[in-house]
Amino acid sequence: MNALHQLEIEVENCRRCPRLVAWREQVAVEKRASFRDDEYWGKGVPGFGDPAAGLMVVGLAPAAHGANRTGRMFTGDRSGDWLYRAMYRAGFANQPDSIHKDDGLELANAWVTSPVKCAPPANKPTPDERANCRPFLTREFEYLSELRVVVALGGIGYQAVAQHLGVKPRPKFGHGVEVPLESGLTILCSYHVSQQNTFTGRLTEDMLDSVFSRAQEIASTGVR
Repeated sequence: MNALHQLEIEVENCRRCPRLVAWREQVAVEKRASFRDDEYWGKGVPGFGDPAAGLMVVGLAPAAHGANRTGRMFTGDRSGDWLYRAMYRAGFANQPDSIHKDDGLELANAWVTSPVKCAPPANKPTPDERANCRPFLTREFEYLSELRVVVALGGIGYQAVAQHLGVKPRPKFGHGVEVPLESGLTILCSYHVSQQNTFTGRLTEDMLDSVFSRAQEIASTGVR
């Protein structure tokens, strides 16, 4: 069993945070009316993608009725619709749709993950919950040895990435902010693909495309 597969199993079976475990399982039983016939995942959601990835995309946490339902990050909700369309246009995905875990989506040179692996109530994990999950993200960075660029979606994703990589001082988060590191990695910041941003026009598809176009340039050539 390789290291990433072992990590996947550990994430799926993790029960370190009683509040998150109770919430993810409650949601999986009560369900949303529009998904009442679906069998919810209701467990920790591991990262997924290409083990030889040059790009890592880091969000916040699984959505209660998205990844917590489907078992794959950014799958089955409108945030994922935006993300994977952009990744498809940039050449990181073989299709623009992400509907369920077995829909045929494959990532090329990219890995998608989150610093918190379980759906949190109100999308707000506590500091202790974020700390409990931190070792999982640390191991992903360790195992994905070909990484050249990290796209951080939102301030919490950026904070988690910067903390892991020891970025001090940490430049202020903003869409399109680029942080090259002495290690050779580059952090690219993007507003999160949440409906709060996409519905209001704070994040447009052109804005997202500009980030992933730059990520493709770095991931493919190492140009900084």
